Amino acid sequence: MSGAAGFIGSHFCDRLMAEGHQVLGLDNFMTGDARNLEHLGANPSFEFRQCDVCDPVAVDGPVDAVLHLASFASPKNYLEHPIETLDVGSAGTRNMLELARHKQARFLLTSTSECYGDPLVHPQVETYWGNVNPVGARSCYDESKRYAEALTMAYNRVYKLRTNIARIFNTYGPRMQLDDGRVVPAFIDQALQGKPLSVFGDGSQTRSFCYVQDLVDGLYRLVLSEERYPVNLGNPEEMTILEFAERIRRLMGAKAQLEFKPLPEDDPQKRQPDISKAKKLLGWEPRVSLEDGLRQTIEYFQAVGQEEVGR
Repeated sequence: MSGAAGFIGSHFCDRLMAEGHQVLGLDNFMTGDARNLEHLGANPSFEFRQCDVCDPVAVDGPVDAVLHLASFASPKNYLEHPIETLDVGSAGTRNMLELARHKQARFLLTSTSECYGDPLVHPQVETYWGNVNPVGARSCYDESKRYAEALTMAYNRVYKLRTNIARIFNTYGPRMQLDDGRVVPAFIDQALQGKPLSVFGDGSQTRSFCYVQDLVDGLYRLVLSEERYPVNLGNPEEMTILEFAERIRRLMGAKAQLEFKPLPEDDPQKRQPDISKAKKLLGWEPRVSLEDGLRQTIEYFQAVGQEEVGR
């Protein structure tokens, strides 16, 4: 698995281990964190290799599945590293596909709802081709994932590789980076510090938040399926950023004010997955309520903060 030390990758490692699989995790730690995998260090079924998947990857022995999760996922990170973002979506995806082809293994690509851009169709369904600015600041991420999807489908058609593509919508939970710029850790971090919550634009833009354990369950079901075309994985419960800010303030007992800032370029105004396909093909839908998931996430960040103070 590439991106194994990342937020979603480390949780996916946990799920695979719980299902009895042996896992080789790959990560170069550009955004991943070694602490996310510390609890797996003594497990004989887990092996870790620090490497960059933009270079060819060689693995000894048989491989049942190649899972490609490596990518910069937050605007803060991919705007700081646009070329590396394009590299991991192109060269990195090609190298992982070649590994899967050589091993005759399944291949899973974790793609993104950003493939839909600032959508004109709502909610977003997999057959929608999107409304994307191919030369905007965010295009390094959007186009890297769109190219990765096209490359994955080419390997499926040319080499008959068993491929799966997950289009992941906003996901949150423990092990996110507090400073990665995404709204969930940003609001929690600001509330913990008693700072104003940063709302971009007027806060009327919408998002849909899926707890990471639900998302990983969808990924696991998808990689066992025979579906070759993209599948949306996310929570269809939609809310505005203003509504989400109020939810954070209420759960944390925070009295922080809201600080409105200019809307970033090409920031999507609507984001809500149509998960009819996932329900039908995978028998999957989110189970964890937003309040339960946020409580667990807040508790995690509070504990991390206490550990940092104690160091």
